[in-house]
Amino acid sequence: MKIYKILYLLFFLISFNNFSLKAQNQNFTRQDTLRGSITKERIWWDLKYYHLDIQIFPKTKFIKGKNTIKYKVLKPHNVLQIDLQSPLKITNIKQNNKELKVISEGNAHFVNLIDEQKVGSVNSVVVYYEGNPKEAKNAPWDGGFSWKKDKNGNDFIATSCQGLGASVWWPNKDHMYDEVESMDISVRVPSHLMNISNGNLVETEKHKDNTTTYHWAVKNPINNYGVNLNIGDFVHFSEKYKGKGGLLDMDYYVISYNLDKAKKQFKQAPKMMKAFEHWFGKYPFYEDGFKLVEVPYLGMEHQSSVTYGNKFKNGYLGRDLSGTGWGLKFDFIIIHESGHEWFANNITYKDAADMWIHESFTAYSENLYLNYYYGKKAASEYVIGTRRNIKNDKPIIGNYGVNNSGSGDMYYKGANMLHTIRHLINNDRKWRKILQGLNKTFWHKTVTTQQIEKYLSKKSKIDLSKVFDQYLRDIRIPELMYHIENNTLKYKWNNVVDGFNMSVKIHINDKAVNLKPTTSWKTKKLKTTNNYLKIDINYFATAKKIE
Repeated sequence: MKIYKILYLLFFLISFNNFSLKAQNQNFTRQDTLRGSITKERIWWDLKYYHLDIQIFPKTKFIKGKNTIKYKVLKPHNVLQIDLQSPLKITNIKQNNKELKVISEGNAHFVNLIDEQKVGSVNSVVVYYEGNPKEAKNAPWDGGFSWKKDKNGNDFIATSCQGLGASVWWPNKDHMYDEVESMDISVRVPSHLMNISNGNLVETEKHKDNTTTYHWAVKNPINNYGVNLNIGDFVHFSEKYKGKGGLLDMDYYVISYNLDKAKKQFKQAPKMMKAFEHWFGKYPFYEDGFKLVEVPYLGMEHQSSVTYGNKFKNGYLGRDLSGTGWGLKFDFIIIHESGHEWFANNITYKDAADMWIHESFTAYSENLYLNYYYGKKAASEYVIGTRRNIKNDKPIIGNYGVNNSGSGDMYYKGANMLHTIRHLINNDRKWRKILQGLNKTFWHKTVTTQQIEKYLSKKSKIDLSKVFDQYLRDIRIPELMYHIENNTLKYKWNNVVDGFNMSVKIHINDKAVNLKPTTSWKTKKLKTTNNYLKIDINYFATAKKIE
């Protein structure tokens, strides 16, 4: 991307944010800014390739290795920012075999380059590092390394780092706006264990010290937190799926004693693929395949290497998050985390403030899976049932430039916003085309909220700007105030942002009526003596009768 476009985009993101840091009562530090903003030491170079090459020492919970970072020079500069979080330490950085000076400021490390950085040239640096990485206390919500044991006493190790950042375990350009175009991952482990990472396994290299290196190759762009390693006493089974992109390799890795359970439970994976290719279009990573990998935590959407820890149960660890019964028709982790292959890994936010793009669409994908196999009524009941999990505690969109995401309501409030938009459009064929168009238009790209909002409004031919303002940037639920007298309905929106004008369907005496309320009173003649109405349950809004 051209420099001026990036600068304009950054300015637009910041200026568009309706909620100041002060308004949200959060204090952000210099480290938050270095982590979350497109600094001058980041903007001048474009990521092309990583080769992460590390060795894992399970007994001491120690890691050691290097990352080769290849980049294209966009603008002359001689200081490059690399991110690596304490307690890991950079031991050396080289370019063209020359050791480089590094000035560290917390988790941001500024590398002073010696050679001229000519615009258009492709250069590389090699970052050597080691240490005992942060141990995850409650993965995947509290990220880092999970150093666990399986039931047989074998090491069972995995990484997870969404939000916290990939720099918690390996050195990289740790900002979502710039995805690396391809990547090699080499992980050396004790030979009685296997390592499973992203992409395709291209080589297994055995060493004389009873260790083995697993070499994985990722051919598609990948976001930093999507990179993972998973180490354990795995067994493997696989299948070929004939999908929209041809034959897809679907591979499954589980702890040896869970093989029979996995073969039964993972039958949902090709069913997921069929449903989501129907709704969203072609799986985005045919060249890298699709994997489900058992881990010692609940699960995460690591690209082409989706991790699974749902104990081979339907629902969310056996529970239905919707309270309707429909949530027990599918394995939550298989469906939800795989849905992220389209929304998170294919379409990726530029700034953490826009994490709703990942989570709202993916939470909504759960009900689309049900829609495909059980029908629209089941899907609607499920997504409406999840409203009980909404807190309305703070806006869904967070603060820009400081690696800050918004409310956890991005899951089910966001999903219900999308469900509402589906009913505003009232044309399921068009809605499906819009979802597919999103994935086609923003294929393997990083995006902003504004790009997604603009696309949905344009393709639906409905101005949804106030809908997004209401549900993403405000915590109130729209309330339809009404009064019925002498067969006349008087109504308006309350509890809404200025200019809110969302259409809504109501029911009076089981008759559906479409209204176009605003924040000013309107009237409509009705052929009824009923004094009560109900908002169609598919719209995420409430109604209040006034005397």
